Amino acid sequence: MRVDAFDFELPQNLIALHPVIPRDSARMLHIGAQGELHDRGVTDLATMLRPGDVLVVNDTKVLPAELSGTRLRGEFEAKVSFNLHKRQGPSDWLAFARPAKKLRPGDRVVFGSLEDRACAAQKLEAMVKTVAEGGQVELAFDLSGAYLDEAIKSHGAMPLPPYIGSKRKVEARDSTDYQTVYAAHDGAVAAPTAGLHFTDELLAGLEKRGVVIAHVTLHVGAGTFLPMRVDDTKDHRMHAEWGELSAASVKRILRARQAGGRVVAVGTTSLRLLEAACGATGALEAFCGDTDIFITPGYEFKIVDLLMTNFHLPRSTLFMLVSAFSGLETMRRAYAHAIAREYRFYSYGDACLLERAGGRP
Repeated sequence: MRVDAFDFELPQNLIALHPVIPRDSARMLHIGAQGELHDRGVTDLATMLRPGDVLVVNDTKVLPAELSGTRLRGEFEAKVSFNLHKRQGPSDWLAFARPAKKLRPGDRVVFGSLEDRACAAQKLEAMVKTVAEGGQVELAFDLSGAYLDEAIKSHGAMPLPPYIGSKRKVEARDSTDYQTVYAAHDGAVAAPTAGLHFTDELLAGLEKRGVVIAHVTLHVGAGTFLPMRVDDTKDHRMHAEWGELSAASVKRILRARQAGGRVVAVGTTSLRLLEAACGATGALEAFCGDTDIFITPGYEFKIVDLLMTNFHLPRSTLFMLVSAFSGLETMRRAYAHAIAREYRFYSYGDACLLERAGGRP
């Protein structure tokens, strides 16, 4: 399909720069299986979801993956910033560098101020392994594993999406605002933003109602924010992201589904991992590894019945995914409705609850 089929105009004042407080007071547009639209709120989930439904949440934890450093090359220095986007191993990360033209393989980079090197606890250095097109580099850090994670947390800033970061600086509150209440596993460099609407109280209320909670992990990469540079969706290649679906979560999901419960994915990340874990057979199985699944209209969904998500960018892979789930014309109409009623858009914005077009087969 042509990418411009997924374009729309969004007033800039509808881009949310901060979340509402409390989180679950956000508005939510309910889009029915036949395309009907209902204006609701996130707390309405407590009555909209049924006993026996299974809510699948992504428990990845966002690392403060925006790093600023100094490139050292002999006596020459240059300031360079990095957005980490995918771990390649215990010590290695892929990153987008700005400006990448100042880097070449073999360069050393010191993060923080050069004076920090006097204190081992503050030290974070890396070597540039590769420099590729599009500003992507591979960094080999001197630290590894949990030690590296702690150093990144010490030196990094929360990687706010560009449509927020271009309008304001990172604030102290972003360290909690841009993290789900159930975040558990370090590795994401972007939040699974549909999950930002949940509070402990809302989750407890859903469990009391009889809704089953199942966890998956998909470490969201910065590639989710990259603009599409092709004219046709068939020419686009997704950045791979690492995910895990445990056998215990598979058992919980299938048990609920076989008893008549609906599978409700919180976020496009949860949905993508669940659908990737179905594979060619269509049977949900445990999964651990990379996925670059790209969902566009025409895709046949295998396991997810409802999707809770935020409002997405025009021409984005995420808007293509929701158009596949509920129908392109339905989503065009839903977004026009949301714009007219001044819903808040993007990562810190309001939510949608989508029923799969036509319902479960």
